[in-house]
Amino acid sequence: MSTAELYLVAMVVIMTVPYLIWRLGRTEYFAPLVVVQIVTGILLGPGMLGAAFPEVYQQVFNPQVIQALNGVAWWAVMLFVFLSGIELDLSQAWQNRRETGITAGFALLTPLLLGSLAAWPLLLTPGWIGPAGQSWQFVAGIGMACAVTALPILILLMEKLDIFRKPLGQRVLRYASLDDVLIWGVLALILLDWTRVARQGIFLLSFAVAALVLRRIMRAIPERDRLYVGLIWLALCGLGADWSGLHFMVGAFLAGVVIDAKWFDQDSLDRLRHNVLLVIMPVFFLSTGLRTNWTMGGAAVFLAAGLLLVASVAGKLLGVHLAGRILGWAKGEASIIGWLLQTKALIMIIFVNVLLDKQIITAEMFTALLLMAVASTMLTVPTVTPMMRRVKL
Repeated sequence: MSTAELYLVAMVVIMTVPYLIWRLGRTEYFAPLVVVQIVTGILLGPGMLGAAFPEVYQQVFNPQVIQALNGVAWWAVMLFVFLSGIELDLSQAWQNRRETGITAGFALLTPLLLGSLAAWPLLLTPGWIGPAGQSWQFVAGIGMACAVTALPILILLMEKLDIFRKPLGQRVLRYASLDDVLIWGVLALILLDWTRVARQGIFLLSFAVAALVLRRIMRAIPERDRLYVGLIWLALCGLGADWSGLHFMVGAFLAGVVIDAKWFDQDSLDRLRHNVLLVIMPVFFLSTGLRTNWTMGGAAVFLAAGLLLVASVAGKLLGVHLAGRILGWAKGEASIIGWLLQTKALIMIIFVNVLLDKQIITAEMFTALLLMAVASTMLTVPTVTPMMRRVKL
């Protein structure tokens, strides 16, 4: 078969298998389609499909097909992060800055600390830290992976729970928005390369100037042209960030953050996010699964994932409960908010993809973090639903 035919075989598998599992298995309650796609990507990776049917795996997912899939995946995830940046409304966080700052701060710092502590024994064990990673980068990266909240997936889950447009949903959105900004700031710090600091300085200075120009342009042009101009801006920011050594994903987030959501029709943005998730993000999920590795043995990877899951869940709940005590929340409120902020999936997977690209972590560590992200996200709705029946907010 030609490379084009094998690529289309891969696309048929990517689109068909997760949909059938999701629809026929009726997994929506504990695993939305996005989560099923991520799990399917892992199953189709070298550790599962590759181990069970090595000849089939090597034929379908040969280097040429993987290269083609990766190109689509890069653009897909850049679009997704870009849209996440646009949707951040920092003005709301500023208006409620005391409550938002305390809650977002504790919700980020406690899982970061517990995750960093959990990373230390892994740091001392061969096979988890990447060849280019320094100890502090590894520890900070794992800690932040435990602290991440996936804002876009959180929105999907809150819509499912029918709280997105309600006061509780808007509060949770503020907390997650502020954490999103801090997460990408920490990633930029982790990736700071002193041998390329001049390039990074040039990029950040150029970005600041260009962002001011872009905002003037966006206000001046009609709405129908803004998205197209935004996509050009996205590609340029991704290119500049990657050239400077910060990774194109940091550039994609920065490109979105400086654009105001009010410049667009909100329904159009929602449809675009939905279409990106439906049409091209499944390719990213598969390419993510293809990067998983089980050569250390499944038991070791699952043990690491379990350790990180405990650190992540305990840290997030502890942090939010501390914030709730300071702010005088009602009984049960902190548990609901803590579990909602526990949602990880996409943003955490994007975050650790960057760490893997930069060789700060190994494929085995990446696999453990991926399992932790899937487990924490799948726990959210089944845990929160009965809590909300008991507590009226």
